[in-house]
Amino acid sequence: MLQRIQTIYLLVSALISAGLIFIFPLFQVEGHDGRWVYAQHDMVILSLFLGSALLSLVTIFRYKNRKAQFMLGRLNIILNFFLLGFFVYRSLNVSGETVVSEKGIGMFLPIFSIVVLVLANKAIKKDEDLVKSVDRLR
Repeated sequence: MLQRIQTIYLLVSALISAGLIFIFPLFQVEGHDGRWVYAQHDMVILSLFLGSALLSLVTIFRYKNRKAQFMLGRLNIILNFFLLGFFVYRSLNVSGETVVSEKGIGMFLPIFSIVVLVLANKAIKKDEDLVKSVDRLR
């Protein structure tokens, strides 16, 4: 059902992945007058963030099939880990210059999304266990 706590967790994850990427910068480029780079400046990063948000929204409406919902949540966690690994790789490559570049809070958004998705999967698993225990009593 839509009035479960995992719906709120998944909405928060979608908000983090689709909304906050336009507010918080990812990192600062020193060579170009110190301008900040946001997710919309790189199409790969933008598509991964928006894919994560879309996957969260699809997961919300799969409430009748909790196993599929749980699987989509895990897939979204893997996508966010991939995005986080991409940021770590990029930050390690960028840190080789003579001037230290600044990293923005946007690089940590996948971590927040992963935490919320883990909480959503925990709630989905709890619902599935509750349904199984009620079915056992019948």
